[in-house]
Amino acid sequence: MNGTRLARTAGILFLVFLAIQAFRPPRENPPSVPAQAIGAHVAIPPDVEATIRRACYDCHSNETRWPWYSGVAPISWFVIGHVNDGRRRLNFDDWTAHSPRVAAPPLDRLCGEVSSGGMPLSTYLLLHRDATLSQDDVARLCAWGSKAEGK
Repeated sequence: MNGTRLARTAGILFLVFLAIQAFRPPRENPPSVPAQAIGAHVAIPPDVEATIRRACYDCHSNETRWPWYSGVAPISWFVIGHVNDGRRRLNFDDWTAHSPRVAAPPLDRLCGEVSSGGMPLSTYLLLHRDATLSQDDVARLCAWGSKAEGK
C-alpha cells in the first residue's frame, strides 16, 4: 500500500512539475546600443573590463549567458527575476538608464557591494565559480570606481 501511495504522489508531483513549465517568464537579452554602454561614458581599463564581464555581466548587462536551468521552472522564476532586478539596479549595457535623481550610476556603490561580499551573490557563485572576485579584483574595481567618479 505504501509503495502505491508513493508512486501516486510521485506521479502527481511530476504532473505538477510539467504543468508549471507553462509559467516561465521570458529569458530576454535586449539589444545593446554601444552609445548607451558604460564604455561610451566611462574609461575602463582592460583588466577591469575583463573582471566586470566575468563576474557581473550575466546579471548586470544585456549579454546574459542563460544556463540550461534558467529554462526550467521553478528555478527559472528565480534566475530570471534576479537578472531582471540586477539590470534594473545597474546595467553596464544601458548606462544611461538610471534614476533621474542621480546624475549617473554611482560606481562607488559597486565598490561597496564587492568589498562587502554582497556581489556577486553567493547563490550565483555556487554554480559560477569563475565569477569569484579575488582581493586584487576588488581593489582594482574600487580604485577604478573612485577614479571614474572623480574622487
